[in-house]
Amino acid sequence: MREIFVELLYVDGSFFGEILLIHMGGLGDVCLSESTFYSLTLQFGSKIAAVGVKRYLSLFSQYFVRVEEIQSLKWLFFFSDEKKDFIWERIIFIGKDRDGTLRKRLKAYSNERILFVDMYPEKEKIHVEDYQLRQLWEAKIDVKKKEVTPNFKPLVIFYPERSIKKKKWEYGKFLEVESILKKKNVPTVWLTQTDSPYALSKSLKIDDLADLKRFFIENGGILVSNDSGIAHLAAACGLYTVTIFLDTDPSIWHPRGRNVSLWEEKDLTPENVAKIVLDFFLPSSDSL
Repeated sequence: MREIFVELLYVDGSFFGEILLIHMGGLGDVCLSESTFYSLTLQFGSKIAAVGVKRYLSLFSQYFVRVEEIQSLKWLFFFSDEKKDFIWERIIFIGKDRDGTLRKRLKAYSNERILFVDMYPEKEKIHVEDYQLRQLWEAKIDVKKKEVTPNFKPLVIFYPERSIKKKKWEYGKFLEVESILKKKNVPTVWLTQTDSPYALSKSLKIDDLADLKRFFIENGGILVSNDSGIAHLAAACGLYTVTIFLDTDPSIWHPRGRNVSLWEEKDLTPENVAKIVLDFFLPSSDSL
């Protein structure tokens, strides 16, 4: 019996007219690929199906005819020696594949030559968005950046993501920034992960990214945060981002849209971060 997921499109061994896009990245990676999705849609029209982390790719579902979860059992054949007789018109693979192993497997399922987009640079300082679009251009695909529509409103949103692998600015520093802003009557709100040890009673907990995207779109504002996927999502929703980088290069990883990246020690003081925010609200006055 054939799998349900091919029931409508699979005929005599082919997904007629369908292009399969595989994206192997996290939330920030997906957000930084929006211009890639946009350019591919302009090139190929409404026939791109996406496979990856569904809760991330679904945030950009407007570019795809459907989104599937890559961790589902039905996609395991991409990562094993199991052979299927499926053929797509073309496979587009956005990810890291340093030794080419995955591309070699995927080749059997793509009628046209696989389009591989290396997700991020490792040997040059170029922003991820520009790096991906350059690869599309080299593949003779017209490229166009998806411009971010500004969504600036008088609200400061703090997101002091807890540290797991990357170095992070301390939670207490964010509290100091808020204290300064409150003296200027700037409205603030906090976002926290569900299991965060820093959850304030007034915090908005992140349970569903689609709900968070709606919150960003409806409320706008400025997001002050550590380098995180949430910063990239806020930027994609048009928020002004003030992002603190302690472990990655902001010239490569800064959020899209209007943004300020802080990484030098002399700039990483609560007073300086507060001033950057206040300069946005009070550009013609002495903010501090």
